[in-house]
Amino acid sequence: MFTVNHLRKTYLDKNGTATDVLKDVNCTINKGDVISIIGPSGTGKSTFLRALNMLEPPTAGEILFEGKDITAKGYPLPALRRKVGMVFQHFNLFPHLSVIENVIFAPVKLLGMDEDSARKEARSLLKKVGLADKVNAMPGTLSGGQQQRVAIARCLAMKPEVLLMDEPTSALDPSNVGEVLSVMRQLATEKMTMLIVTHQLKFARDVSTRIFFMNEGVIYEQGSPDEIFNHPVHSATKNFVLGVKKLIFDIPDDDFDFLDMYSKMRAFCTKYSMQEKISKVLHVAEEMAQVALAKYRPLRVVISFTEMTGELAVAFMIKGMDTSPLQDDDIDELSMAVVRGMSREVIEETTSLGFRVKVLI
Repeated sequence: MFTVNHLRKTYLDKNGTATDVLKDVNCTINKGDVISIIGPSGTGKSTFLRALNMLEPPTAGEILFEGKDITAKGYPLPALRRKVGMVFQHFNLFPHLSVIENVIFAPVKLLGMDEDSARKEARSLLKKVGLADKVNAMPGTLSGGQQQRVAIARCLAMKPEVLLMDEPTSALDPSNVGEVLSVMRQLATEKMTMLIVTHQLKFARDVSTRIFFMNEGVIYEQGSPDEIFNHPVHSATKNFVLGVKKLIFDIPDDDFDFLDMYSKMRAFCTKYSMQEKISKVLHVAEEMAQVALAKYRPLRVVISFTEMTGELAVAFMIKGMDTSPLQDDDIDELSMAVVRGMSREVIEETTSLGFRVKVLI
């Protein structure tokens, strides 16, 4: 249905500085695909989605829909948008129209559908999204989840061939997320072609035929849910799907502000509900950075927490080194005894940058 070649989107700020939000996006989207687009914030996911129906015209590249370049001058965009529907983060319902009036507005005004037929179809769609009893309700009386389901029904009323969903649950209270995801799951089972920008990783893994992991303005990696979640090729993909959170400190010399580092480590543990491990983290960091590895400068210290596994670690990287510093004859054994007593495991490993000692807390 879609073929995207070398898509680029550049924005200029008020000073004329250019920022490439999309750098070189290439992909093919087939009929029946359910594609979840995941990745860190600010990597172009929503911009890419909006480009597919020309709400964000690209700076360069081409987007072929049914074999025709929609970026070409004179392409009939209204016809495209009748086939490619979009559901946004915010519901954008007409507040002065009832639920059913919101749903029938576009089919009647844009498709020329007679109102009786449109109302019959709207009732069917509202039943489909679990809102048969809200036909005559006003949007202001509905919860966020209910309003988003109306927005989905309104989009489906146009009988689109492709449905684009831009973080449809991000503006919802957590208690309302499940009801919208349930509707989306149902659409997926019906083989509706969908592209969904989402931070709901479990949902993406469960319903998608393919996953696009976007990073740094490109589709960094794509594949089946099994490939992306269980066998990712790139470390950036693995860190994202595992939910790896990191703080990085570079210690150039003895004048480094260690107290500031310890304060930030404490805040990091508190943020991810690991308060009971703060004491161990701080002791390990102090013994390793200021005693056992004190002669190794510059030294990189990374504290990381993996949401999916619950792993908390403090790693110490010595760039350009290919042997373990813990094997040195003059290593402070007392300090290492303290570290080992505070940890579940101490892992010594060579990396592409140098040698890393990783302490699992």
